[in-house]
Amino acid sequence: MSESEQRFGEFVVVRRHEQGHVAELVLDRPKAMNAVSTEMARSIGAACSELAADRDVRVTVVASSSERAFCVGADLKERNSFSDAELVRQRPTARAAYTGVLELPMPTVAAVHGFALGGGFELALSCDVIVADATAVVGLPEVSVGVIPGGGGTQLLPRRVGAARAAELVFTARRVEAGEARELGLVDILAEDARAEALALAARIAVNSPVGLRNAKKAMRLGQGLDLRAGLEVEDAAWRATAFSGDRAEGVAAFNDKRKPQWPGE
Repeated sequence: MSESEQRFGEFVVVRRHEQGHVAELVLDRPKAMNAVSTEMARSIGAACSELAADRDVRVTVVASSSERAFCVGADLKERNSFSDAELVRQRPTARAAYTGVLELPMPTVAAVHGFALGGGFELALSCDVIVADATAVVGLPEVSVGVIPGGGGTQLLPRRVGAARAAELVFTARRVEAGEARELGLVDILAEDARAEALALAARIAVNSPVGLRNAKKAMRLGQGLDLRAGLEVEDAAWRATAFSGDRAEGVAAFNDKRKPQWPGE
């Protein structure tokens, strides 16, 4: 499978697996276990903006180059040097990194190896599916250092595991190892090699209609938290946006011709 790489700043790489329509957003600050500095947050946001606009990418895998961690969250050494005014100025940049991943329009898969703590776990929670290996340790320990989860954790974790379970995890600030994390639904798939399994899953997803994938994701995301009647209206709008696309025409034709579809992606 041919690949191309594009670097965003010093700490983020986007790797495109061109034949399979899969991209990897690689966190690449291994010496700091991918602690998210202001520069790294800016790079994550820029990489996500470019990926969101790339119609050739059908699935994005968020991965790490570190052998020890997916991401340990905010760079607390940098934060310790901030004045209150500097922290306020940095906040939009930090938020843009997390919302950049959360708002990617195509399906996203996190490949968690080692520590995924605080903002690191929030980056994983921002993905649609989380794959982890036996080394994974996840958690939202922010209250133990005098802050709260600020990259979406207080909203994404209850949606994933329920209000009471999320409250216990956030309030205790405890770290959860891979086996328990799978039992609690903090991760979705346990694999021997998280990145390999995430890429394999991405490849299975990417054979499907890119218009269908994006609209199915939009319907699930927008419908979450709505009552059923309102949610079904969201689904109907997404169905209409897909049903009259070139992908739908090609999908039906390919099924009848007993061949693999060649998706136009529009």
